[in-house]
Amino acid sequence: MSTSVFFGYHMPSFSYPGVTRDRLFDHVARQAQAAEDAGFDLVTVMDHFYQIRGVGPETEAMLEAYTNLGGIAARTSRTLLGTLVSGVTYRNPALLAKMVTTLDIVSAGRAVFGIGAAWNEDEHVGYGFDFPPIGRRMDMLEEALEIARLMFTEERPSFQGRFYRIDRALNSPRPIQEGGPKILIGGIGERRTLRMVARHADISNFFSLPLDELRRKLDVLEQHCAAEGRDSSTIIKTVIAPFALVLNEDQAKAMVDRLPPGAPASARPALPEQAAELLRSHLEAGFQGFTFRNANLTTPELIAAAGGLKRLLE
Repeated sequence: MSTSVFFGYHMPSFSYPGVTRDRLFDHVARQAQAAEDAGFDLVTVMDHFYQIRGVGPETEAMLEAYTNLGGIAARTSRTLLGTLVSGVTYRNPALLAKMVTTLDIVSAGRAVFGIGAAWNEDEHVGYGFDFPPIGRRMDMLEEALEIARLMFTEERPSFQGRFYRIDRALNSPRPIQEGGPKILIGGIGERRTLRMVARHADISNFFSLPLDELRRKLDVLEQHCAAEGRDSSTIIKTVIAPFALVLNEDQAKAMVDRLPPGAPASARPALPEQAAELLRSHLEAGFQGFTFRNANLTTPELIAAAGGLKRLLE
């Protein structure tokens, strides 16, 4: 894999002041295009049906992920595209593999298969989806990953699991990418999630935590990779950028004044030079990339400034 720093631009928010519904997707597409122009390697959207806590009230706008990604694919030409991440409970995994394969075709080989165990019970209740206990969801995730890999790589695969099955399933046309789209697993659970990362993932995404804690999580992943006979350097390990990027001191002061008591470090402002130093410390700890969210990078200027950080680090 490339040794360059991997930058992802994540879109968890589709609420833009003054943007009406008929112009909403155009605004989304412009953000994705700005990220591509700034040198981002991956653009992801959130796969939820309600807005999630920590981003906004659940009544905020939320676009269905794969319809959205198909539109973004038509407006971009270089950046990888995927979800961060799809809940295993939302779609049959064979259908999801077919959808991601179709995205790979539409985007000319740029799809990423992002998946996790799901967590937002409210939207499951609202949409009538089953929401099993976490242990069962993790078992479902393991089976879904096996099915996806089979669907990407074999002509007529069959699989019989506890939760899912396929019987000589067709997936034609096959993905453009050799071996299928890269698999991205989100989460940092030490016993099962990181073990699945070691077994299946090409890309992982860690939540923003204190650096010592992140180093420990990387050590756990390394142990799982050793147990699986996997070279951990073949996994692109990314982490949510641990700051909110600002362009000048005035923006930094305004942001600090708005922060609630006890706000996490990742919500605190950093000028580009400060941000680069924070990112370097994470690279030294063993990460290869970072995920920036559009809730912070709201303008073409901020997106371009984040892209400038990538060049500073390479």
